[in-house]
Amino acid sequence: MSSLRYYPALVAGAGAALLGYMLLSRKSKKSSEQLEYERRTDLTRGGRIIDGNIIDVQILADDVTGRQMILLIYNYDVAGVTYEASQDVTHLRQFIDLYSCRLGLPASVRYDPHNPGDSIVISETWSGLRKPAIRLRTPQAEKSSSFV
Repeated sequence: MSSLRYYPALVAGAGAALLGYMLLSRKSKKSSEQLEYERRTDLTRGGRIIDGNIIDVQILADDVTGRQMILLIYNYDVAGVTYEASQDVTHLRQFIDLYSCRLGLPASVRYDPHNPGDSIVISETWSGLRKPAIRLRTPQAEKSSSFV
């Protein structure tokens, strides 16, 4: 009979644990876009910078939704290991001139020193894309072209 007096406490404890689990699991989950934004922000703040090369830019269309995904494909070397990675830059189109990204374009890559495969080339506040050299016209060249 003495063991029956512990049952109400056991049931109350199990109910409290179940209620706590339900409240914690109802917490809103982060979307994949939010998780990717946080990853880019973390790498921008604390990632190391290394030289890399842009390999290609690919535009992929999803057959089901019809949405396009723009991938920036690049490679870089860390401690003698060559990494080839891609970054979805669909939401960063306003920061990139896709037509200037070509094979072999040098770029700076930010990577996580604890996980060198985790890297980015561009984020909302940082860009590793290097602009091509701008040829400035000299005043002498402008004078000669104005007479023609």
